[in-house]
Amino acid sequence: MKVLVVGSGGREHAIVRKLKESPKVDKLYCAPGNGGISKDAECVPIGAMEIENMVAFAKENGIEFAVVAPDDPLVAGMVDAFEAAGIRTFGPDSKAAILEGSKVFSKELMKKYGIPTAGYEVFDKAEDAVAYIKEQNSYPTVVKADGLALGKGVLICEDFEQAKDAVHSIMEDKIFGASGNKLVVEEFLTGPEVSVLSFTDGHCVKPMVSSMDHKRALDGDKGLNTGGMGTVAPNPYYTPAVAQECMEKIFLPTIEAMKAEGRPFKGCLYFGLMLTPKGPKVIEYNCRFGDPETQVVLPLLQTDLMEIFEAIYAEKLSEIDVTFSDETCTCVVMASGGYPQSYPKGIEMQGMDENGQLDGAIIYHAGTKFEDGAFKTNGGRVLGVTCLGSDLPEALAKSYAAVEKINFEGAHYRRDIGQRALRAKQ
Repeated sequence: MKVLVVGSGGREHAIVRKLKESPKVDKLYCAPGNGGISKDAECVPIGAMEIENMVAFAKENGIEFAVVAPDDPLVAGMVDAFEAAGIRTFGPDSKAAILEGSKVFSKELMKKYGIPTAGYEVFDKAEDAVAYIKEQNSYPTVVKADGLALGKGVLICEDFEQAKDAVHSIMEDKIFGASGNKLVVEEFLTGPEVSVLSFTDGHCVKPMVSSMDHKRALDGDKGLNTGGMGTVAPNPYYTPAVAQECMEKIFLPTIEAMKAEGRPFKGCLYFGLMLTPKGPKVIEYNCRFGDPETQVVLPLLQTDLMEIFEAIYAEKLSEIDVTFSDETCTCVVMASGGYPQSYPKGIEMQGMDENGQLDGAIIYHAGTKFEDGAFKTNGGRVLGVTCLGSDLPEALAKSYAAVEKINFEGAHYRRDIGQRALRAKQ
């Protein structure tokens, strides 16, 4: 069948490459795609938020299935628009995507249905938030913009001055735009973080392999928060006992809560978890595949991804087996110099073959373009250099060996991806 994937990053490249393996898919489009994706699918120059143009393209080109990957078009109702046009689609509709679209909605859902999460309060006035923070006098504290902010709307504040500045920059300076009209002040949780992506058709939940993200820009978890500098899967902290507890207290209750609210969730639901001394708690929900978690989870998937998408659409997920390899997968992100702040674009890259790949690794392109016969940088996170291994040290050694073979001016990457996971195994 003809399949359209919406989006332009490393996550979309991972989805495209996995769908390409399916005998059910004979033509793949990606809109807008990127330089690396153009070697695996036909890229279409339509922006991810151009809902009407996207639907018109799908109808004109006989698209039989659409996959909406990024958060913005999901929250804006692209799935609703595709389905109204009679096109089967993977992803939650806008009523369900509010789970990521509004931090306030998700926190209040968890409170109402007894799903474990950090204590919090919601504010729509800056002075009230500042007064509450002063009264609590507990640091670090977490300040979150209510709406979508490219994964950057969460500020961890070490003292009162930082927290006050965070409130003012979100609510008054509007550094995240209208996403900061409301905010959540939340207690700071401690413990290992775990990301669990899960397939769900609104009834059944099938969690994928757990993973560990590395959000800070610099080694030793220093520097600014980013969209993710690397990932490893599985996450050693996520034991079978923890998985069982999460299924009983978090995963199934979330799906049931959304159903009870008249917002059944179908698609990929991402659980960002903290394994606290008091048990697992939800830090955040995402209404889609995480980036860069997808880049280490999908290479381990053994079941046909297209078959899973169709089963979710038909609400028959319980009827298929979703299996994963017991190998380890690691991804090291190569970013532009200056990321996550300002950075140049259009820098030529060396070291990859004509398809933007490298022997012994999978190179997922995030911020790249292909022009004048060369791959060039076109974003902050540029490449996800991904390798499989029989264990974590082997996979990491392969990823870093591959990173050494690719170069572009100003490239920066963390040299300690997976070290926390290695310590957990000792």
